[in-house]
Amino acid sequence: MDQDHKRSTNTGGEITLREFLGKIGSHGRYITRKWWIVAIFCILGVAGGLAYSVYKKPVYTAICTFVLEDGDKGGALGQYAGLASLAGIDIGGGGGGLFQGDNILELYKSRTMIERTLLSEAEFDGKKELLIDRYVSFNNLLEKWKDDDDIPSINFQGDPDKFNRKQDSIITDLVWKFNKKNLVVSKLDKKLSIIVVQVSGKDELFDQQFTKKLVETVNKFYVQTKTKKSVQNVVVLQHQADSVKAVLNSSIGGVASAIDAAPNANPQLLSLRVPSQRKQIDVQASTEVYAEVVKNLEIAKISLREDVPLIQLIDQPVLPLENDHIRKPKAMVLGFIFGFLLIIIGLTLKRIFYSLSR
Repeated sequence: MDQDHKRSTNTGGEITLREFLGKIGSHGRYITRKWWIVAIFCILGVAGGLAYSVYKKPVYTAICTFVLEDGDKGGALGQYAGLASLAGIDIGGGGGGLFQGDNILELYKSRTMIERTLLSEAEFDGKKELLIDRYVSFNNLLEKWKDDDDIPSINFQGDPDKFNRKQDSIITDLVWKFNKKNLVVSKLDKKLSIIVVQVSGKDELFDQQFTKKLVETVNKFYVQTKTKKSVQNVVVLQHQADSVKAVLNSSIGGVASAIDAAPNANPQLLSLRVPSQRKQIDVQASTEVYAEVVKNLEIAKISLREDVPLIQLIDQPVLPLENDHIRKPKAMVLGFIFGFLLIIIGLTLKRIFYSLSR
């Protein structure tokens, strides 16, 4: 009966535990006989890992995080804004709509912001240098441009609005490369206001300085745009206050001149008192207008202070930067493991194919 069971088992294509262990042992002896091939692949793996560690240039990552909090225009200022609106004066928020949602993230990737950052100066080894010149230098781009585009030299000094076609084309290409390969801007959480800016590249000093300059440039632009409307309101109201004050001073001087013109006027002659009374009316009107303008000016200044957003840096990139470089011992171990697994898989597949072809 046992023989019939074994026969039916073999016929069904199943394998017993003893047969499975036997095949494993047989395959292990097969691998052992090929020890010299295994050793060669392991040595090649170690050599490959060592070569990778030596010749692979590390990619550095500079990370800057900061919190962005918009000004709160509620509370008492809302009441002042309502009163000011009755007088036809808008002291509302600045450019809030522009930076709602994820628009601030896209601002970091815009051509204008990256161009301004690349054309700014930074200190490298005690010497100031344009960031774009540093980038062109360590990437050997000038040699490529000489061969491919017939550009023997290039200069990015001066007004960007006056750059020629080649200069604009190069900057456009660099902006594309940064957005695709080097620059990542994100939020830690959609519910939070913490923004993370990451720049990756081959030059540790460049990555550090570029990240700092980019955050500085974008945040400065953000504050200027956010408060632009409020600043304009303050400027207009300040000009109006100065003008009304000048008229008031002139009216006060006119009253004094009119009184001096008739110091001992006959009380029976009322016409002599008309010029001074007219000037006094001008003084009263100018005083009331000046008081209203000054009040609205102070409200506009409060609005401006409320519009200024809070930007607080949390972490700045400091040297040494994070990098993906693999140290030599680790690279050699990984190479050994890779070589060993590769030859084991290769020998196993070879034996399987050989057994199937028999």
